[in-house]
Formats: sequence, C-alpha cells, structure tokens
Amino acid sequence: MEQMLQFWSPVEPSLPDYQVNRLHEVLTEVVPVHGRGNFPTLKVQLSDIVARVRSRLELSGVQVKDIRLNGSTASHVLVQDIGWSYKDLDVIFRVDLPTEAAFRLIKDVVLGILLDFLPEGVNKEKITPMTLKEVYIQKLVKVNTEQDRWSLISLSNNNGRNVELKFVDSIRRQFEFSVDSFQIVLDSMLSHYEQVQAPMSPASHPAVRGESVYGDFNTALHHLRNKLIATTRPEEIRGGGLLKYCNLLVRDFQPADEEEFKALERYMCSPEAGFGEEWAGRSVPCAFGLHFPSLSE
Repeated sequence: MEQMLQFWSPVEPSLPDYQVNRLHEVLTEVVPVHGRGNFPTLKVQLSDIVARVRSRLELSGVQVKDIRLNGSTASHVLVQDIGWSYKDLDVIFRVDLPTEAAFRLIKDVVLGILLDFLPEGVNKEKITPMTLKEVYIQKLVKVNTEQDRWSLISLSNNNGRNVELKFVDSIRRQFEFSVDSFQIVLDSMLSHYEQVQAPMSPASHPAVRGESVYGDFNTALHHLRNKLIATTRPEEIRGGGLLKYCNLLVRDFQPADEEEFKALERYMCSPEAGFGEEWAGRSVPCAFGLHFPSLSE
C-alpha cells in the first residue's frame, strides 16, 4: 500500500517567496469554463472553486485530507525560466472513496457548484445536473478497482486550459518522469485566502510545502532546472510513457542517463509497455529518430 499511494515523499520544507508568488498568480488567475451552445462562459478562479468543492464535500460528510496542485502546473510554479509551459490546471483532492455512492456524491457536488458561477440573470432553477454535465464537463472519468480508486472531472476550456479536479483515494502511479512528479500542498494558501483580504506579500504569505512523488524533491528539481529526463519503475507507467517522452525530447530535454534510456526507448515502444493498445492502427514517427510501424502494417 505504501508504494501504491506514494503521497508521503521527500518534502521541500517551504517554498521561497518567488515560488509562492507564482503559485498565487496561478490560483487567482481567472480561467474561462466554456459552455456548449448558447450557454454562458463561467469565469473561475482556481482558489475559489477548489475552496467551494472542499467546503461542500465536508458539509456532505466527505473528509478532504489535503488538496494538491499537481503535474506540469506545479512544475511551472517551481521553475519558470526554462520555458516550461502548462495547460491543464490539475488539482488533487485526497479523499476516501469506499463506495459507489461516494463517487456519485462528488460528481453531484461539483456539478452543483457550477451553478454558483453562472452569471446573474440566468434562471438556475431550470438547469439540471445532467444539463450542466453535457454543457460544461469536458471529461468525466471514474476508476474503481482493487488498486486504483479515483475520479476526474475536467471542466471545458476551448484553449485547452481545462480545470481538472481529481479525487483520489488510491492510485498506483501519479507521474511518468521526474519533471512532472511535483505536487504543491494548497491547504495553507486556501486558509490564507479565507482569513486575509490584503494583497499577497512576502511578509504575509503562508508557508507552502512542495513534494515530489518521484522519490526525492531536490533531485527532481535538479532534473527540471537542467532539462533532464529520468524515471523510476518504468514498467508501472500506463502506455509506457512514449508520448510524454517524445514531447520532452522535442522541447530540448535530454536523458539523464543515455545508456539507461537506450533500453527504455525500446521498452516504451513495445507491446509489454502497452504500446500496442495505445497506438494500434497508427504509424508513429518517434522523436528519437526511430520509426515503429503500426500493428496493421
């Protein structure tokens, strides 16, 4: 179980001021959630919607253990001067999901909160949860197996900057490579926003903790700053990590260990890594200069 969860990894004791300020910018940026058809665009701040979700869940009897900014957005907060970009705003709520009813409750809570963001003048009484789901939800995923229990609700954005709310009880693998393994615990920031209306400043901002589920925060941060590609237990990566690996290579990242990745490149493009399932029917030009025919060729 300890290996499966991987939440309690080596920690950066407290993020420096410039990283906390960058986190504040991410949390308070207004992100549009685009509706389909004639439905209005919702204007959402990540800090606002996350706080509302936590509050409503707890009022409904669901304990939220903590809330984390995850993946590429967390990497952007930690390192900005290498041109690292992000699209999705990926947030993890750590919760218990013991039953199907818990999954349904979370979905109902999020859909209900979307009503709060509808502009004045909209008749909310005529809008059903099913309508909200069809209009504003880009993706709805539920995984409920012996080893993985989590759900994902992705809010639509026409520019690809989706707000992704992930509710995790257990998950075997949370990252592909060290550079996307960062998580930033948001609870202290959310509490600060609730208590203080003054602008964020070095004198007033709270202590914020960063973690890496790769296994060592400073090593992973070194990889990110120096554009190095590294991973652990590649056999656990769903689909083998090929897409992300190619994406990193075309952005001028390099393997931290050339010899290790020569073997790993072959593995990532093999059926053992799930390559056949993800890429069946496609001809794939790989960024490291190899061409692997599709299964039908």
